[in-house]
Amino acid sequence: MSRNLRNDVPYVGRKRAITAAEVAPFMTNEVRTSFTTTRAVMRAAMAAFYLAAGIVHLLAPDAFLPIVPDWVPLPREIVLATGVCEIAGSIALMTPPLWRLAGVMLALYAVCVLPANIKHAMEGIHVPPVPDSWWYHGPRLALQPVLVWWALFCAGVIDWPFAARPK
Repeated sequence: MSRNLRNDVPYVGRKRAITAAEVAPFMTNEVRTSFTTTRAVMRAAMAAFYLAAGIVHLLAPDAFLPIVPDWVPLPREIVLATGVCEIAGSIALMTPPLWRLAGVMLALYAVCVLPANIKHAMEGIHVPPVPDSWWYHGPRLALQPVLVWWALFCAGVIDWPFAARPK
């Protein structure tokens, strides 16, 4: 038997994990501050990464054209648009009322650019200064889901895997 943290009524079974918001009242200030600080640092790191990537997309769009899949219409304009989206996402990640929206949109963005990353890896396209080897492409592709999680977690959209679990 476990306890329902919302109203402290015992019950048998649970259909979902307890969220951090439900556990927050029971956390010590030290734990709560650590959790908040971790997300803030992750948001800042992701914002810096996407700001830099967005600037590069806007300053050198032609460097990205070889990895854009053939089925994408208006490839140069799409590369420029991705740069604008990256910069907008990085700014939104640092604007508290927009955190959740930024997290969802950057997670979707990471999914949408996956075909370009796959093409880059599978066709061995040389894009200086990016390495051509699978030592680069393998981890990059494997970490794409981590970028999706990172965007959602640092924006407070999800708590997994840190949500409290019933005993």
